[in-house]
Amino acid sequence: MNASITRRTLIGGAAATILGGPLAARAQTYPSKLITMLNAFPAGGQADLAARTILPALQAQLGQTVIVENVAGVGGALGAQKLLSATPDGHTVLFGTPQELVQAPMAMVVAKYKPEDFRMVGLVVSTYLMLLVRPGLAANSVSELVALAKTSDRELSYGSNGRGSAYHLVAERFMKNTGVKLLHVPYKGAAQLLPDLVGGQIDMTFIALGGPIPGMIQKGQLKALAITAPQRHASFPNVPTMNETKLVSDFVFDLWGAVMVHKSTPDAVVVRLNTALNEVMQAPSTRRDLLASGLLPAGPMTPAEASQFYRNEIARYQAIGKTIDLQPE
Repeated sequence: MNASITRRTLIGGAAATILGGPLAARAQTYPSKLITMLNAFPAGGQADLAARTILPALQAQLGQTVIVENVAGVGGALGAQKLLSATPDGHTVLFGTPQELVQAPMAMVVAKYKPEDFRMVGLVVSTYLMLLVRPGLAANSVSELVALAKTSDRELSYGSNGRGSAYHLVAERFMKNTGVKLLHVPYKGAAQLLPDLVGGQIDMTFIALGGPIPGMIQKGQLKALAITAPQRHASFPNVPTMNETKLVSDFVFDLWGAVMVHKSTPDAVVVRLNTALNEVMQAPSTRRDLLASGLLPAGPMTPAEASQFYRNEIARYQAIGKTIDLQPE
């Protein structure tokens, strides 16, 4: 671990030298002004809710105002690109997810960046995906859904956050495993997808549990058929795991949200942000509020652990893309 920290310190120092002395000097007084936390999806979705939940405690830890700016579009690539276009001094950060960081470059030629252009400060939340269907769909289990998809006189449709998103990749895996064919309908984010699912414009989705979704399931606005977790969720004990259906195997998929910065951000700034975030994530009120929304709060991470986690996740999602032969378009 010490060797890897030394290596990162050297890399960070070299980057600071290339970018110029002033940036390195400013790292010693960070933060010196308002911090903007970019969110690559519309307001009202799971990532937006998680980002806004940690905001008050993060402001208190950093002693500076932190605002959320939603920059939605192109499967999250617009928000990710805006971070890379900002000065890498830690005053612009991203509440990042695998979709815009890893999956968008795999699926879209317009995402002209690499996952390695970003650095993870620390993990905030993780969650599993729920297979949800519209209330009026004549399917109350995964087996009934598969049977309906194979016999329906029209192609059932599913919504996602865009081509290459986790929702798209998992649905493609579902089709491959079960032999069904579904029509893909991409959206900018969950805030646009969910009303169409409730209203019957689309039939189903694989979507991260969190934000407004637990309440919508409990109110009967959506039907939950299965969860992509290794065991059932404590809040939804009657919803089976995908593996329990016996129609698929090894069907476990989770998502995460993390505070991300440009890879050239000085190490001193990353350490300051990481320390503040770890304090936030250990606060009982923060953990309570995240759990109440269906999200699983993360534990503290060192910068080295966060970097290793991110490298592992890049490899994991790229491997999933290869299984369905995902190519940039």
